[in-house]
Order: sequence, then structure tokens, then C-alpha cells
Amino acid sequence: MKIAILGLGLIADAVAPTIVRTPGAECWAVAARDLSRAQAFAHKHGFRKAYGSYEEMLSDPEIELVYVATPHSLHAEHMKLCMEHGKAVLCEKAFTMNASQAKEISEFSKETGVYAAEAMWTRYMPSRWLIQETLDSGIIGPVHMLTANLSYDMDTKPRLTDPFLAGGTLLDVGVYGINFAMMHFGNGISRIESSVQMTSTGVDAQESITLHYPDGRMAVLTHGMYARGDRKGIFHGEKGYIVVENINNPNAIRVFDGSDRLIREIPIPEQISGYEYEFIEAMDRITAGDRESLSMPQSESIALMERLDQIRAQWGLVYPQEK
Repeated sequence: MKIAILGLGLIADAVAPTIVRTPGAECWAVAARDLSRAQAFAHKHGFRKAYGSYEEMLSDPEIELVYVATPHSLHAEHMKLCMEHGKAVLCEKAFTMNASQAKEISEFSKETGVYAAEAMWTRYMPSRWLIQETLDSGIIGPVHMLTANLSYDMDTKPRLTDPFLAGGTLLDVGVYGINFAMMHFGNGISRIESSVQMTSTGVDAQESITLHYPDGRMAVLTHGMYARGDRKGIFHGEKGYIVVENINNPNAIRVFDGSDRLIREIPIPEQISGYEYEFIEAMDRITAGDRESLSMPQSESIALMERLDQIRAQWGLVYPQEK
């Protein structure tokens, strides 16, 4: 399947080498507003064509799937542009800037019959199911709490600090923590409590978020842009606990009993990078004539964006485009 990349942000540089190595994928085209930049990227990663216009690239009849790698604030606009040209689209997280946009994209996908999915890579990875199977086995007994954190030293990057780009920690890395909780504890959140420290530009720098569930379970999440964290996700059970190393791309799952003894380690399958799974599923679903993902259906993307909106409302964080 001929794949194109729209927008050449840092995530595009990370994903492109995986597309090259993904079975069934062909690196066809890239587009940036600067043609010379697109040409340099295409040469570096082995894409056949380079365009200095998104519209021009989307007019290429050979393209079958477009990966959107622009800032959060432009995701909805660029997904719609792809679908208007009949191109299936896989969009980097966060899916959109807010839930309203996510709903619009889902409706437009229904109207056009064109595939649209969020590239929330952890939803597609085999590790997702290995974690869930371990929880379901009852090895640590009833689980009462989940704790998870994700933070990096990245406060000098404009995409993180610029409110016009829908910047802030929440949409960039906080989305992973909330997604981790929703993947394993579900969407039925009864209450959200949060605290936040804002940047001088008015977006969230670091935050603590607690998701409460009707059955008493809690997910306690922390995210930040000032320092690197250990990125662990831990499930706390009556008989022990499960540690997931790196909720952003799990590399180990370890089970401990109530005396802190390691009693099981679940191996993670070898992978190219982890990005390949979202492309493999997208190609399979598009070939089957479907318009959304099984691993990250549009309803889940909408639900996730609704939670992000709810949290931002607690902070009074409104992006300029929303005013």
C-alpha cells in the first residue's frame, strides 16, 4: 500500500524508518510547506516523491494512506483535507484539539466512507493484550489502583509551549497516561480530580490527574515537560502488583507478589519500533473496506478527547482557536 506523510515534524522522522521496514507498505510521498525540506526528507528516508504543497500531494492518485504528522491544532483540518481527496488517514495523537473536532472528523468519515483513525500506537501493540491478559488472570488478585507517569525534558520545544499549536503536556504526553488507564480500567470514569502548573505562555507544564471509577478503583497519573520520569505504569492488587516499564512503548511486564518477589516476567515480542502495528492494522482495515480501526475506533478517540476537554476545563485552559 502506497503511504504518504503530510507534515514533517519530529514524529515523522521517527515513524518514517518504520514504514520503510513494514511489510506491505511502500514509501510513496511526503509533503511540507517547504519543497526543499520535503525533498531532503524523501531522500533521507527513501520516499519516491516530495511535494511543497499538501493539496498537490493529496491529488496524487497513487496514494492510498496518509499519515498526518502536523501539530495538534491542525490535525482536524488536515484529516478533513485528506478525506476530501478520498485518502485514508492515520493521524498522530492527540487525534484532534478537542472532542468537538473529533466528532466532526468521525461524522465526516461516515459521510465519505473514508478510513480515519488515531495513531495511538500503544493501542495497537501486542503488549496491550499481554498486560490485559495478565490482569485478567487474577495473579495479583483484585486491582484497586493504577499509577502511571510520563514526563520528558522538552520545555524548549515550541510545539509544547505554544498555545496556538495546542501545546502543553496534556495533549502531548498526558494523553498516553489517560489512554493507559482507559485501555485497562475502561471509560466509565465517575469523577476526575487534577492539579496543574502552567507555563508562562499559558499552557500546562506538569500535572497530577486522578481518575475515579464507580467501583472504587483509582488511576493516579502524573505528566510533565521539565524532567524525565521513569515512565512506569503499576497496577496495585491485593496479592501483589504488576509493573509495566514505559507506558509509552512497553518493553517489560513484571509481576511481583505481596512480598515484592518477582514471580513472573512476560516477554514483549520483538518489533521494528512499535509504530508498525498501527500501519499494519490500517492497511488491513482499508483493504477490507472498513472506515475505522478496531484497536482505536473513532468512538474511543472521541471519549479520550472528552476526558482531555474535561481536565482542561478544570484548569481554565482554552486554546486561542477555541475562543
